[in-house]
Amino acid sequence: MYMQDAVNATIQIMQAEAATIKTRTSYNLAAISFTPEEMATEIKKHIPEFEISYDTDFRQAIADSWPQIIDDSKARKDWSWNHEFDLSLMTSDMLKNLK
Repeated sequence: MYMQDAVNATIQIMQAEAATIKTRTSYNLAAISFTPEEMATEIKKHIPEFEISYDTDFRQAIADSWPQIIDDSKARKDWSWNHEFDLSLMTSDMLKNLK
């Protein structure tokens, strides 16, 4: 999830009508999911000379233990949660703001 979507979700739930909030403990939120290769491809659209190389480390085992899909249907139903940023928009926004 892109940080701006997390901020937007926080604001949206705080502004939602109290009667629509059915879960009083917490909501799962999901957004975009992508591989390093997909991210590199998107960056290359903006920076053609971009190259990527990486090695996985111990953190990959942690990530592999996480669920493959996060069910955020209750947030989408109760207070109309929906992420704004897809990979293309996120990449454009990040590159713009990193300059």
